Amino acid sequence: MGRGVLALLAVGSRHAAEHPGGTVADIAAGLGKDRSQVSRYLRSAEQEGFLARTAHRAYALDWEFLTDAQQLTTRRLESDAAIALDTLAADTDEACFLGVLHGNSTVTIGESVPASSNLVGSWLGRPYPAYCSDAGQAVLWESSDAEVRSVFAGVDFVRHGPNTPHSVDEFLARREAAKARGYSIVDQEAEPGLYSLAVPVRDFKGEVVAALQIVGIRDRLEPRKEACAAELLRQGRWLESSLGYQPRD
Repeated sequence: MGRGVLALLAVGSRHAAEHPGGTVADIAAGLGKDRSQVSRYLRSAEQEGFLARTAHRAYALDWEFLTDAQQLTTRRLESDAAIALDTLAADTDEACFLGVLHGNSTVTIGESVPASSNLVGSWLGRPYPAYCSDAGQAVLWESSDAEVRSVFAGVDFVRHGPNTPHSVDEFLARREAAKARGYSIVDQEAEPGLYSLAVPVRDFKGEVVAALQIVGIRDRLEPRKEACAAELLRQGRWLESSLGYQPRD
């Protein structure tokens, strides 16, 4: 399969360029290699289940493989996030959560809350408005401005804390500041006295699939934000690596 990877990557590049696969001649020309050699590469990738033959004698990506990969990512997110959350909670002594975007809200799908954090109750399965939630900026980290505006179309920016953003423009400005910093800070936006840090978590496709968060009482967490952010970034990178994410140079 080693040589077949070259053919697989070549077909993937054609898909990325919006070409529906390619013939042996197309792939050979793109790789600058002999057609008979490339034909063997393609057959190898097909036999391994990564490529499929079309009715027009072209090779295309077998989407069942990508579907399987996505399902595996979901399972890894559930299992490995538990490890990241427990490690992060132990290192920071603060409540830690994993949130995902659902419509215009974020929903907590994982948590690790030490008794000393002074946070009471579970947030698992509970939605909260993304414009002021602890995970909101991070789950929308790489969405375009137009996509963010679409998410919040028709949403009233109701005040939940003294620093709740008043509009989508203010949300976008805070997100840009977070991206420059490397992590988001949500300071009394969700409720008075609550402070949180968050980073995006990307999968093997490079898409943001969740946000890893540290949430605590402002007077306790804010003075320690830099040390806690360093641990948050470390666990975020580990979780992304477990999901197959490879940062671009």
